Amino acid sequence: MNSEKLSKRLETVVSYIPKDSTIADIGSDHAYLPCYAIQRGIAASAIAGEVVKGPFESAVKQVKLNALENRVDVRLGDGLDVLRPGEVDCITIAGMGGPLIASILEKGKAKVENARLILQPNISAVSIREWLMDNGWSLLREEILEEDGKIYEVLVAEKGDPKAGYSSGNLEAEILMGPLLSTERSAPFRKKWTQEMTQWKVILKNMEQAEETPALEERRNDLLVKIKLVEEVLNR
Repeated sequence: MNSEKLSKRLETVVSYIPKDSTIADIGSDHAYLPCYAIQRGIAASAIAGEVVKGPFESAVKQVKLNALENRVDVRLGDGLDVLRPGEVDCITIAGMGGPLIASILEKGKAKVENARLILQPNISAVSIREWLMDNGWSLLREEILEEDGKIYEVLVAEKGDPKAGYSSGNLEAEILMGPLLSTERSAPFRKKWTQEMTQWKVILKNMEQAEETPALEERRNDLLVKIKLVEEVLNR
């Protein structure tokens, strides 16, 4: 992967960037995504944010290599601290865990109010959906894809009705699995949740050998609820 050829998951993220927007890519690593978006004529300008000095320096080198110093500003800082309020109209955060992405959004609320969010969690997309729901964001689009044996989700959101896109069905299941993804039920979606259920059932089996405690009972009940939710969606 480089700034001329992205991975499938990052190409999916880029596909939701509005034309001629000013973007911020948080946790940009080598700045491949912002360089690619500029070179393809998708974004007008970009900010690449990195909290770790090594990847920050790699991003600076990549921007210079592509002669994009006047259009891609590489900044060192924690999450959305690299931005000023209203500075960008699209923010991408990819390749992190859902809870970490949600915490970055929570800490930087004032920086994201008028921006489109394009988020690609490696795990626990439910954490992001919960944050969006609690903070008045509308989930516009969801996509799930498989690449190199791993399954990824991409969520696109803008400020608006947090219940838009959700049906009048089981809200708990839709927040867990994705309201739009639950409707489409694609092959990667089915594979992901079949694997999750298999793991949960193994955990439940192992729990039979453990000493009974209130915490164990709570964990068991949580897994049983999740399994039931997933089975209902997959068998719909």
